[in-house]
Amino acid sequence: MFTGIIQAQGEVLDRDTPGGAGSQGGEARFRIRVFGGMPGMLAGEAIAVNGVCLTVERHAPDGAWYVCYASGETLFLTTLHELKPGGRVNLERALAMGDRLGGHLVSGHVDGVAVVRSIVPAGNSRIIELNFPSELGSGVIARGSVALDGVSLTVTACGADFLRANVIPETWNATGISAWKPGSRVNMETDMIGKYVARFLAPWQERVRPDTGGLTMEFLREHGF
Repeated sequence: MFTGIIQAQGEVLDRDTPGGAGSQGGEARFRIRVFGGMPGMLAGEAIAVNGVCLTVERHAPDGAWYVCYASGETLFLTTLHELKPGGRVNLERALAMGDRLGGHLVSGHVDGVAVVRSIVPAGNSRIIELNFPSELGSGVIARGSVALDGVSLTVTACGADFLRANVIPETWNATGISAWKPGSRVNMETDMIGKYVARFLAPWQERVRPDTGGLTMEFLREHGF
């Protein structure tokens, strides 16, 4: 579990394909340098890389670098397949019990890829607009939260397949967002609580279909009304 508050920037030092190129679905193993290091890093812990939860396999004693593995499925669903040596990444260690929840609840399980449409200055901030697959639209609401490349942002406006978010100077300077430009592809995770609510309501929504005119007497009787 993460919060979307980026703790460090990193750089991909190496990318290896286990078993050789093209093997096992194009999986990859990354060695990532952590700017400033991560003291106390442990093998087996989870670190979000551009919003994708990956497990530390091994690391330098001082946390200056670590190695993590991404399966073929993870590479297919996220932008991690585009990472190459020299690429910069946002890093966040998993939330510890008792930590401040400065962003919002983030699982590190990416829902899809969004594309930056525009970046417009607004005072000292920037307004960023992105397009995303329309099937994710139900999980995006105005004044709600979204994680983009692992960064927790507040949605200022949205539609079926786009959102706008205001990026303050601190977030711009402390994350990889400053490298975004129109056309950049970023990992997107919609609000976790919203997804659970939608899942719980799905059976009811299937019963209350638009073609029946909404609620029916039969539906109400069946459910004790």
